[in-house]
Amino acid sequence: MITVVIADRLGKGQNVAKGVEAAGGKAVVVPGMGADMRLGDVMQQEQADLGISFCGSGGAGALTAATKYGYPERHGMRSIEEGITAINDGKTVLGFGFMDQEELGKRIVETYLKKIGS
Repeated sequence: MITVVIADRLGKGQNVAKGVEAAGGKAVVVPGMGADMRLGDVMQQEQADLGISFCGSGGAGALTAATKYGYPERHGMRSIEEGITAINDGKTVLGFGFMDQEELGKRIVETYLKKIGS
């Protein structure tokens, strides 16, 4: 089972988590304001496969996780399709603008599972 950490600047992410779980993944939502800045730390603790960060710019949490832990990241994304492309390009940390959508979590997990052949 793949583990996806979801970290939203405003403490949200529950809808994305529903999508992750619907696709067969384990979702870990980082609680509280500024959660996006703790994405990499929680990914390390959970030994997560993927991390999704949400903030206004779509970059802060993803860049922090990449800088601190070396995760391959793509940030500034505004659509599910951009996230799918990033997964197919080998990125494991995805930075989006605010997009707490169930479909996002579901399609990201489905794409990742297809990519790794599970």
